[in-house]
Amino acid sequence: MSAPKLILASASPRRRDLLARLGIAPDDVAPADIDETPHKGELPRDYAARMALEKAQAVSADGDAHILAGDTVVAVGRRILPKTETEDEARSCLKLMSGRRHVVLSAIALRAPDGGIRTRLSENVVRFKVLSDEEIASYLAGGEWRGKAGGYAIQGAAEGLIQWIKGSHSSVMGLPLYETRALLKSAGFVLG
Repeated sequence: MSAPKLILASASPRRRDLLARLGIAPDDVAPADIDETPHKGELPRDYAARMALEKAQAVSADGDAHILAGDTVVAVGRRILPKTETEDEARSCLKLMSGRRHVVLSAIALRAPDGGIRTRLSENVVRFKVLSDEEIASYLAGGEWRGKAGGYAIQGAAEGLIQWIKGSHSSVMGLPLYETRALLKSAGFVLG
């Protein structure tokens, strides 16, 4: 029996790097092109799970490939923060999270060749220090905020601004390795 094939439904180099930590290299990368607008009143957990599921369903594959999709959502209370596209958006997110905790939800979905889908959700709590205007300006100048949920990347300079994290560091980066490993093993992938 040959090893299962895996298509990663993400253009994120972070997700590829994290997947490599499990000893897995995707056979192909096919980013899902879906509308990522939250539904009116949609809660962050529901939104993260829906995004991962829709991404897994949106990617087409030959008959014997598994599709792995994920989505990471940063939320303050019921408020879903954007994947920041402008410096002003990122500044607003950082000011909102300054000195308080926020939730990072990473959902993953694995679609089997027969169409069956398994999902997992990792919930993490992160607390930023109280950020001065100078610290925010310095972080923004580095550009790491571009396209990042909540306007920051924990694997970069923002890590020095985080007081504590409760949960999975890899999940906050964008792919919860514990949950991903469990899904892949259950689908027959050989992992260490």
